[in-house]
Amino acid sequence: MSLQLSRSRAKPKASALAYIIALTALAGGCAVSQKTVVEPASAPAKLLSASKDDLIGRYNQQAQAVTSLNATVSMKLTAGSAYSGVIEQYHEVNGFLLAAKRASIRVIGQAPVVAKNIFDMVSDGQTFHIYIPSKNEFIEGPDNLTRQASKPIENLRPQHLMDALLWEPVENRSPVLFEEASEGAGRYYILTVIRAASGESATKESTKGSSEWEISRKIWFDRTNLQIARVENFVSGGKVASDVHYSHWLVTAASPSISNAAVAAEPAGGGMMYPRQITISRPSDDYQLQIEIKKLAINEPISAERFVLAQPPGTKLIHPDENSAEAPKP
Repeated sequence: MSLQLSRSRAKPKASALAYIIALTALAGGCAVSQKTVVEPASAPAKLLSASKDDLIGRYNQQAQAVTSLNATVSMKLTAGSAYSGVIEQYHEVNGFLLAAKRASIRVIGQAPVVAKNIFDMVSDGQTFHIYIPSKNEFIEGPDNLTRQASKPIENLRPQHLMDALLWEPVENRSPVLFEEASEGAGRYYILTVIRAASGESATKESTKGSSEWEISRKIWFDRTNLQIARVENFVSGGKVASDVHYSHWLVTAASPSISNAAVAAEPAGGGMMYPRQITISRPSDDYQLQIEIKKLAINEPISAERFVLAQPPGTKLIHPDENSAEAPKP
């Protein structure tokens, strides 16, 4: 009996000793630990440096090099905004786009699968024409029309695309400001082109000598590659006319008849750089248009006849600037 009692009393002492040993091991770092392997974050892209003159030259070189486009595209239009209280998403459509300097453009949108025209629109820089087969309507008006339609989709003009696709160079006499900027994870250089406050154009600058100035354009360059990432155009009073984003710059073969300026703009190995993703935002017109270029030819000759859109017989002629409709033509 006494032997069993002494053994039972020894058990707590052994347990306490084991507990002390375990604590000592933990304090000494002998405990087993579980390690989590974390992959190192990718190193940030190296930022390139450039001067104001370098960037002006780069922009003007691109503007002068590309004189015409012949593209197969897909387009997605979002009309309405949070401010108007109407968000309306339109289905993506395929189409064709022709553009040539100085101001000729034609855009055809087609329904998927059946390849039936949804719209056909042209502009010569002065007047636009839009044919909408489903409504049997033919719309005609001046390119500088600012009157707002009841539906944002009806504010889309072919000249809006022209301004985004083929740029005007920065004039030598135009004042230009230069800055560095950050937006999200991106790092940019920005050229801010200034004009006299009396100017109305969103792309043309005015001469020096005025005491009143306003912004004409803001040109954003991605500092990881110095490619043009964004161009903002302004009208009088500092109002944004368009905000265009460019991405997926790829080399495109150009016509053998390209100009000397185009040759100078070619990357090593031949061909010319042009963006494949273009997003046009028009805050005043209450819409955004996303363009993805599927196939592209640069600087190929385009005959003038391809920019002519005649009114089909029997369609209703509409002049939005006059807010009236004429009787259908026979």
